[in-house]
Amino acid sequence: MATEQGFLHSPLGWLRVECVDGALVSIDYLADPPSAASSRSGPCAALALAWLEAYFSRRPLPGLPPLAPEGTRFQQRVWRALADIPRGQTRTYGELARQLGTAPRAVGGALRSNPIPLFIPCHRIVAAHGLGGYDGAGEEGLRRKEWLLAHEREPVERT
Repeated sequence: MATEQGFLHSPLGWLRVECVDGALVSIDYLADPPSAASSRSGPCAALALAWLEAYFSRRPLPGLPPLAPEGTRFQQRVWRALADIPRGQTRTYGELARQLGTAPRAVGGALRSNPIPLFIPCHRIVAAHGLGGYDGAGEEGLRRKEWLLAHEREPVERT
């Protein structure tokens, strides 16, 4: 099993991407900067970092790396539905639940389990009256979600 890992200092703090066998499996928010020795870059991690750099700088996005988030069949179904929500738009937990024929709490549980936030844009799901949660991270998660939604309302720069 070939594992790659890369890091990016973003407006949301340090991010770590991890790829296994050429596919992105996780992205994590880090509390502290990584050590230089912890990077094990490769083509998948480089592509994921390039995508993130373009996303944060509002440039047109390059192609996604292969995505391989691990989850149940239900979680995978919820995550696939998120890909249809355009940048700068949101849906409520209830709207997504109705679309998928399930309950809003079940949708929330699947979103909380999303191992590759940003690539699977779970921040685009909001409560009927307010933000809802984000990645189970309490106040810090809500600050990230607010930032991401505001960031996505700004136009992408054309090159």
